[in-house]
Amino acid sequence: MSEGAGRRLPHLLGVRDLTAEQVNQLYGLADRFYEVLQQPTRKAPALAGRTVALLFFESSTRTRLSFELAAKRLGADVVGFSAAGSSLDKGESLLDTALNILAMGVDLFVVRHKGVGTCHFLARKLPVPVINAGDGTHEHPTQALLDTYTLYRHLGSLEGRTLTLIGDLFHSRVALSHLILAPKVGLRLRLCAPPTLVPPLWYRLGWPVYHRVAPAVEGADAILVLRMQRERQVFPPLASWEEYARFYQVRPEHLRPGQLLLHPGPINWGVELDPALQAWPQARILDQVTYGVAIRMAVLYAILQGL
Repeated sequence: MSEGAGRRLPHLLGVRDLTAEQVNQLYGLADRFYEVLQQPTRKAPALAGRTVALLFFESSTRTRLSFELAAKRLGADVVGFSAAGSSLDKGESLLDTALNILAMGVDLFVVRHKGVGTCHFLARKLPVPVINAGDGTHEHPTQALLDTYTLYRHLGSLEGRTLTLIGDLFHSRVALSHLILAPKVGLRLRLCAPPTLVPPLWYRLGWPVYHRVAPAVEGADAILVLRMQRERQVFPPLASWEEYARFYQVRPEHLRPGQLLLHPGPINWGVELDPALQAWPQARILDQVTYGVAIRMAVLYAILQGL
């Protein structure tokens, strides 16, 4: 990974690729682009003439549209790809698909795939940058960046702040990215989940692990609730979703004034979160979506133009 102002990031495959300095530089770029987004035109054509390809092999709403808007706000052209209805149905390989799209004149790929390591594979095979938009249960770097950027916008310095992660830790690529990012921005983490949804290794990482919501959120500055990843759970980790909701659903009585509530989406209301929290005054879930466009503009710019 190249370091230093003015140098381009070669790829963004995971949060571990970034130094603490580079994270702060991305926050600074996002601040500038957020101001651009408040202007009537909402555009800064810094990437005019560039083409960004979105290769999404899994369903997505927020991440896909956020990257598309981020690229377009920077003046880039965007090519969208969905696996359904493509030549993959006819036996074309992932690499052949990417190489054919590259041959159309693409400058950068944003990739989401169920296979862990897919983005790393493409980064080794392609002569252009690759951004990981989620690879299986591995990482989702821009989600962790936008989550922490949202906290930064509301709390200022994150040094010494406490963030509690609650939910499906075992299958969550967002959780893994936060584990790696937290020390870089000074966050202290707490982890909360049923024992069947905590990877055994995580008990030895130094972050406290809770199996009850109330003590996990007590005194925390922010709570990030994670989605129950039903599509990745080969063997049901709990007797029922009702059992999970009974013991691990976050409810208004768990929260205190001033605590920020986040969720990367999509939300299973009534499972991870009590529907009453839709009106929680400190919920910053839609702010995450808003700031997500700015942070993804920053990532695209840093890779194609430089920090």
